Amino acid sequence: MRALVTALIALAAGPALAQDFPLTIEHKFGQSVIEAAPERVATVDYNGADNLLALGLQPVVVRDWFGDQPRAVWPWADALLDETPEILSGELNFEQIAAAEPDLITAVWSGITPEDYERLSQIAPVVAVPEGTADYALGWKDQALIVGRAVGRADEAEAQVVAIEDRIAAMRDAHPEWAGKTTTLATYWDGQPGIYLRDDSRVLLLSELGFANNPVVEELSDDMNFYADVSEERIEAFDSDLLLWFADAYLDEMQDIAFRPALDAVQEGRELFLGRQMTSAFSHTSLLSLPYLFDTLEPRLEAAFDGGIPEADRITE
Repeated sequence: MRALVTALIALAAGPALAQDFPLTIEHKFGQSVIEAAPERVATVDYNGADNLLALGLQPVVVRDWFGDQPRAVWPWADALLDETPEILSGELNFEQIAAAEPDLITAVWSGITPEDYERLSQIAPVVAVPEGTADYALGWKDQALIVGRAVGRADEAEAQVVAIEDRIAAMRDAHPEWAGKTTTLATYWDGQPGIYLRDDSRVLLLSELGFANNPVVEELSDDMNFYADVSEERIEAFDSDLLLWFADAYLDEMQDIAFRPALDAVQEGRELFLGRQMTSAFSHTSLLSLPYLFDTLEPRLEAAFDGGIPEADRITE
């Protein structure tokens, strides 16, 4: 796995492994030229502050996502933030971004449109997802490596990626019973249950741990979507060896879903409700959030496949 990461860096960066500038990065909107190692980096990614802080950079603009965190970052990142940056809330505020005078804008997990890209490019070079990659489908490794290359810290990004991959490999090796077990990553929003699909970064992470997708996840997946609403009549979509719920909202409604008691995962204790903090750590899938996630998630998964998790212990922080 270490060799694979090194190869990916080499393919993506070419001569930039030595962090030569000017640097040209190709992406779905064309290409961006970064003239010198950036010092003032803005991020319009929902999880963008995490990787920048992990690489030793203080973002000048961050994007608020969810959870009402005071500085729009979560505990694993807040301790590294020296000062409160400009915080984007709701729609992109281009004037606010420009006022921060960034020399680079990262947008690899942002959902920006071509129109957004054009306006952002008038402010600073923009790093977006590679051609053919759907919004929010870029895995945690590629996010970290692309951002690391763009900010001139490819070696540090690679080292942190390898450290996390080593931990994932250790977890997978320690738990051969996880191999091939089916999973569904689900939620319930405004009266409608749904599941996350094959190319979602969080589903990809479960695959790295050795799990397999529920067949309905595979059936509903395509190249451009990360989530699908599912009728409550399709109980098989949730009937997996492991059922994880993002339960930062609507927890009571999830627990009251009519089909839930019929699921084997529920009956046998292989179900887990991820509260707001764990949902966020899982969703950020960043260099900072993943170690935090694993510390809590690994023992819960161990319990799920070793006798089951008691009903009273199925809700995390």
